[in-house]
Amino acid sequence: MIEIAEFHIRELEDMKKYPQPLFFLGNRALLKNKKISIIGSRKPNQYARHKTQELAQKLSSRGVCTVSGGAIGVDAIAHKSAGTQNTIMVAATGLDKHYPSINKNLITEIEDKGLVLSQFSEGSPSTRYNFVLRNELVVALGEVLVVTYADLNSGSMRSVEYALKMGKEIYVLPHRIGESEATNRLLQEGKAKAIYNIDTFVNEFAGKSKEKELVHDDFLEFCSLHPSYEEALQKYPSRVFEAELSGQIEIINGICKLL
Repeated sequence: MIEIAEFHIRELEDMKKYPQPLFFLGNRALLKNKKISIIGSRKPNQYARHKTQELAQKLSSRGVCTVSGGAIGVDAIAHKSAGTQNTIMVAATGLDKHYPSINKNLITEIEDKGLVLSQFSEGSPSTRYNFVLRNELVVALGEVLVVTYADLNSGSMRSVEYALKMGKEIYVLPHRIGESEATNRLLQEGKAKAIYNIDTFVNEFAGKSKEKELVHDDFLEFCSLHPSYEEALQKYPSRVFEAELSGQIEIINGICKLL
């Protein structure tokens, strides 16, 4: 059931204007956790997909909650890898809609186990300005901002502008020349720090938080055995296509392999 957030969220004081009303579905207790915002391109390369997955998983195992925007690509990978019970999604539509539709199953699971927030009333569609507002809220919730892949003039760079105005630290993955040009430029201009070692970053950010057991995923465990594409479709018909698009698996010569 969609509810109005009548409680105050301290982190949102960093926004240009505190969002009122604010709607939510799910576990509001996640707002009390240590939080990190992870965003990036809808079409990250394989390296960024793999490292985003590793980063979100390891942060979640240390009790850190991942915040992102529910889009395809980096956002979806971050949500899934953190585990839907330990992630906050900020929607750019009313909470009666599941946008993008390709992530409907993921969004529904976050509603059930994690937390979904929105500044927009029921029936509100996705608009360009809604995404701008959504991005500001994503950035505000996290203690720091991590951008794992971004092109120049992308929506991710608008989020970076918010982070700079809020005085938040920005972290990026180091990429080769010609890849993720926006994050490389941030490094060049001294506006971001590089994550050269994920374990080191997680240890420094999570502090001495007690490590928790990683979320068990039967589908990913099944794929680790390298089943055929047909076997995977037969056993998990609703997960295969979604996992391939989000970069969790890839199909090579008819065989499913984890990324």
